[in-house]
Amino acid sequence: MATFWDWLLPLTPDEWSAVRLSLKVATVATLASLPVAVAVAFLLARARFPGKALLDGLVLLPLILPPVVTGYALLVVFGRRGVVGAFLEQHFGLVFSFRWTGAALACAIMGFPLMVRTIRLAVEGVDRRLEQAAGTLGASPAQVWLAVTLPLILPGILAGAVLGFAKAMGEFGATITFVANIPGETQTLPSAIYALTQVPGGEAGALRLALVSVVVSLGAVLASEALARRAQRRLGA
Repeated sequence: MATFWDWLLPLTPDEWSAVRLSLKVATVATLASLPVAVAVAFLLARARFPGKALLDGLVLLPLILPPVVTGYALLVVFGRRGVVGAFLEQHFGLVFSFRWTGAALACAIMGFPLMVRTIRLAVEGVDRRLEQAAGTLGASPAQVWLAVTLPLILPGILAGAVLGFAKAMGEFGATITFVANIPGETQTLPSAIYALTQVPGGEAGALRLALVSVVVSLGAVLASEALARRAQRRLGA
């Protein structure tokens, strides 16, 4: 007689496909947006320039707008008939709409504000006197960045990356609007869970995928905490 766990844990090939695609999309989205998030966070934390408030508002806009609006904007701009999308397809053969690359783009944009906000707080918490002291000892700006600034903000960068990854794993509205819900191509975990809840007998699969999502997200948070503690121990040493 089958037990509860025998009914719950085994994933079907389609469910495994959704899990693998979600991990792929979340990883690509995080790695692609992290360098830009660090640069924008430094710009907002350190620089003074006209339009800074406008840039800050634009960065936070995906958090304020309904995700469906963001997905529609991506479809208009990066779709095959969009200005940017048509250019990228014609000159580079790069297609975003209704492709997994579009899912990664949507997830990167939705997670970007969380990454920037977290990293910006870390940058603003750095004691500038430490950087100035390193500079007076003859260190170049690049050496100050690598030896002083980066170790100090590394926990914030890790936390921002995890937030972006977790947001990408759970993103639904912008993704399904921009790239639809195509099994094997754009069907991520949230899309697969939604699809399973719409068919009779899909509750078991939806519950399995929900548990997988919780486990992956919790594992990412725990890994980030471990890395952050390790970075802080090294800094203290």
